[in-house]
Amino acid sequence: MTALESSQAPKVDLVLEGGGVKGIGLVGAVLTLSDKGYVFPRVAGTSAGAIVASLIAAHQVAGKPLSNLETIIRSVDYSKFQDEGALERRLGTPGEVAELLLHMGIAKGDYLVQWLGNTLADLGVHTFADLAISDSDDPGTGLPPEQRFRLVVHTSDISRGALVRLPWDYGRYGQAPAAVRVVDAVRASMSIPFFFRPVSFKTPTGKVTWVDGGMLSNFPITVFDRTDGKPGRWPTWGVKLSARPAAIQVDRPADNDFELAASCLQTLMAGWDRYHLDDEKVTSRTIFVDTGSVSSINFAITNAEQAQLYASGQTAAAGYLQAQESAGSISLLPPATTATTG
Repeated sequence: MTALESSQAPKVDLVLEGGGVKGIGLVGAVLTLSDKGYVFPRVAGTSAGAIVASLIAAHQVAGKPLSNLETIIRSVDYSKFQDEGALERRLGTPGEVAELLLHMGIAKGDYLVQWLGNTLADLGVHTFADLAISDSDDPGTGLPPEQRFRLVVHTSDISRGALVRLPWDYGRYGQAPAAVRVVDAVRASMSIPFFFRPVSFKTPTGKVTWVDGGMLSNFPITVFDRTDGKPGRWPTWGVKLSARPAAIQVDRPADNDFELAASCLQTLMAGWDRYHLDDEKVTSRTIFVDTGSVSSINFAITNAEQAQLYASGQTAAAGYLQAQESAGSISLLPPATTATTG
């Protein structure tokens, strides 16, 4: 396929927020952008955003239409994400508690690895080497070697207390970035604390544990921003799984231990990104998808709820493009005659 960097199509780097099953809304938004002719040289995400981002990158490298994503995401059996451990299957709720105490998470996460791993393999993507940006792809790239990849996913290292960007940071853990399986990085990124078992592995200096990237940055909108002071060749747009922040927020008290723990976790996972959303330079490049009252871990989500999330993503992206056109930032002409914005 023609390298994305040299194609005549309008280009945008994408950053996708995490949000469990609400990630269906990401697909609706991304396909609306794709329908307008946009291509995505680099894609980043956290948790559910990492899943969708990996599928986007793999499809583009394989030269396959992104429209396939709708079929793929709707064919997922979301109930299987709650893959039970042996104790939970035998004992029910007491088994859940035991799994949590023994493995730091109720669900194993094996279904995600199997489903996503097979889907990526069908597209010819196994390791990050398959998503590398070569010199021939982008002769003028200013990216350092460790960042020349089409996909970046985020996880939280609770051993070192750091946000980890994969595959960029694998070298810090004694691993060759290009040799690591893409699905393993995504599995680490979506390890929702207490729900999915965390990912642990040995390093040259000991052992580390990774959990959901949303612990530190659920919406890493600045990941592709240049740090050398030069203007970007094309913009970065983000897709966030929530309505635009309201002027009046609803206060929710924490009246018991469970609510306190849940509120602390929610604050930790959302606080830093909410700080960024106070910056107009961030909100102006963010597509806000209103996901209503759907819970991130509602793995019993109905077909109607899935359809609503997808439609919300479409609506949000279409509205964003119209606003950009009205502001003179883009021109919604047919892809062949549309000038790039980067």
